[in-house]
Amino acid sequence: MVFRDRSDAGRHLAAILVTYANDPDLLVLALPRGGVPVAYEVAISLNAPLDVFVVRKLGVPWHEELAMGAIATGGVRVLNKEVVQSLGIPPEVIDRITMDERRELKRRERAFRDDRPTPHIDDRIIILVDDGLATGATMRAAVAALRQQHPRRLVVAVPIAAPETCDAFRAEVDEIICAVEPQHLDGVGRWYWDFSQTTDEEVRDLLRRAAQRKPADLRA
Repeated sequence: MVFRDRSDAGRHLAAILVTYANDPDLLVLALPRGGVPVAYEVAISLNAPLDVFVVRKLGVPWHEELAMGAIATGGVRVLNKEVVQSLGIPPEVIDRITMDERRELKRRERAFRDDRPTPHIDDRIIILVDDGLATGATMRAAVAALRQQHPRRLVVAVPIAAPETCDAFRAEVDEIICAVEPQHLDGVGRWYWDFSQTTDEEVRDLLRRAAQRKPADLRA
């Protein structure tokens, strides 16, 4: 199955998550930027508020697409020990890249949120959405950070995922939804006709639109 774009993928995902619809304690969180168009469709379909949870990948210096870990809001850092050890990446290099990415993480939080406060997580049902899972390093950092805020239930939902990555998350969250699990992923973008980059302005626009449609009886 190939999705037309991220919005199409979000609508497919929302159909699987329909049992969560209209729960007043539900909050949909997106990993920006690519997860936001997916999560927008989920939030609108489930009648839930939408927000972002900012996470930054820690790329290997000479191969930035390869994740050696990730950081997330709340000061959480998750490292892929296998990658770090196999490539012999020294701690000072990891710390330098972490500092750089923390600056970008803070910039994105300011850019996306428009001074809105961070949402309340404690005792809520959280559906955490991205546009796909390959290694899962970024999502793993987000899960670790959210666990520190004590949600009642934590659900990870993605349109496309490597089967082994999806299986690994079953022990880390209350529920994992992977709509499509191809045996040979070969990159998340391969499973979208349109996988063009989501811009900061598109993220802000979708968050504003979701906020305008949020029912009054749902908690902010």
